[in-house]
Amino acid sequence: MAMVCLSDFEAYAKKYLPKIAWDYFAAGADDCTTRDENILAYKRIRFRPRMLRDVSVMDIRTKILGSEISFPVGIAPTGFHQLAWPDGEKSTARAARAMNTCYIASTYSTCTLEEISAAAPGGLRWFQLYIHRNRAASQQLVQQAEALGFRALVLTADLPYTGKRRDDVRNGFRLPPHMKLKNLEGAFEYGLPPNSLDPSVTWNDIYWLRSLTRLPIIIKGILTRDDAELAVRHGVQGIIVSNHGGRQLDEGPATIDALVEVVEAVRGRVEVYVDGGIRKGSDVLKALALGAKCVFIGRPAVWGLAYKGEEGLQNVLRILQDEFRLSMALAG
Repeated sequence: MAMVCLSDFEAYAKKYLPKIAWDYFAAGADDCTTRDENILAYKRIRFRPRMLRDVSVMDIRTKILGSEISFPVGIAPTGFHQLAWPDGEKSTARAARAMNTCYIASTYSTCTLEEISAAAPGGLRWFQLYIHRNRAASQQLVQQAEALGFRALVLTADLPYTGKRRDDVRNGFRLPPHMKLKNLEGAFEYGLPPNSLDPSVTWNDIYWLRSLTRLPIIIKGILTRDDAELAVRHGVQGIIVSNHGGRQLDEGPATIDALVEVVEAVRGRVEVYVDGGIRKGSDVLKALALGAKCVFIGRPAVWGLAYKGEEGLQNVLRILQDEFRLSMALAG
């Protein structure tokens, strides 16, 4: 089967991944309204193409927090990559480095931060943090990430509790016994206990994080003007407009719709990125046209891994890169 677009990888992953793994990656909260709306919202946005603009030479590179990437698509933090491919996050890191883009490694990786770093030395990596009730474990992870050369800290703000993902409940989802949440192995004696995340986290905890690290702090999960203004006021360096792929609160806004008010609110004071629902290069162009500096892909990265590991993920990124370049040219 020729892999021509991202939905080809989705179809492959659905066919070949174990059902419990597919259901976990595909899950949205409740009725999956927001998960599906993330995609549909892009389809409602129309271009106003301009003609005769000399598009013989195009430069699709950009910079995020001062680091150059080959095109404005990075890999969003998602957990449990070994469910998709045996080498897990090591393959993800290698693919990101090969394509010269940014990979945000998750707290819930099935490889350690050391393994991820060693797999792709010199790659641009950020670290995504969940704050646990065991604050010492979170502090240790932040400091470890900085020591290993991760270049930013991405605090996920939209998960005080886990959203209700019905298929995971039906399947009794848990990691297979041979897989571990490698970064938290020492912190919790018997694996990750339920309700281990700290639901008392507030804006003031950004000051606590700032006291632990010199890394720039990006906050992920912002969907409103009000929270965007608070993020700027609390001194973060970036915002990822995100609804967790529709996995947390159902019936919130699609991220591309929320992007516009967030960009307006920050007025260029911090960089704004977006994730959720990006399936084509033209979606990337729409996000940039509406003020995003870069987009991040979650599920499509996992589909690429499920297809052929590092090579499959590179294929996914290359398709997006080619489609983005073509959309830019055709839109003038």
